[in-house]
Amino acid sequence: MSNCNENIRKMLEFNAEFVESGAYKDYQADKFPKKKVAIFTCMDTRLVTLLPAALGLKNGDVKMIKNAGAVIDNPFDSVMRSVLIAVYELGVEHVMVVAHTTCGVQGMKAEEMMHLMKERGIKEETLTTLRNAGIDLDKWLTGFDETESAVMRTVSLIKNHPLLPSDIEVTGYIMETDTGRLNPIG
Repeated sequence: MSNCNENIRKMLEFNAEFVESGAYKDYQADKFPKKKVAIFTCMDTRLVTLLPAALGLKNGDVKMIKNAGAVIDNPFDSVMRSVLIAVYELGVEHVMVVAHTTCGVQGMKAEEMMHLMKERGIKEETLTTLRNAGIDLDKWLTGFDETESAVMRTVSLIKNHPLLPSDIEVTGYIMETDTGRLNPIG
């Protein structure tokens, strides 16, 4: 059994014990965020508990939306859809965009990513087919150069989205991953 499968097995065993012991009761919450806030942030492992702890959040306080880099490149992608659902269906009144220091997406190069893909068995012909279908892999797989400007672009994209009501506040921040300090942007 691979190390990953062993980790999954242990997590599932823990889950069964978690449910049987009733520990889940400490985490029960309504689907509507108590603080009427959605936080769009990075999927970085360092933020999983640091971000909620640094903001004093409990289960049920906010809607948490994540992706690699806390960046929206397409105004009609799944992140923006999630923001709109949070606003219209779940009562969110404020969207916080929270990026962080030392993000792996900063400086990410498409060529390097495609090289790693090929090392893992993705064929050049697959990449060529996708390019011929109009998919700009170079753009799609390239990260951002500077965190502050990436946050400002994402905040602007959300704030100026044609389907977002004008009364929704959108603010941007960069979290220091070593201390949890949140620094406002813009």
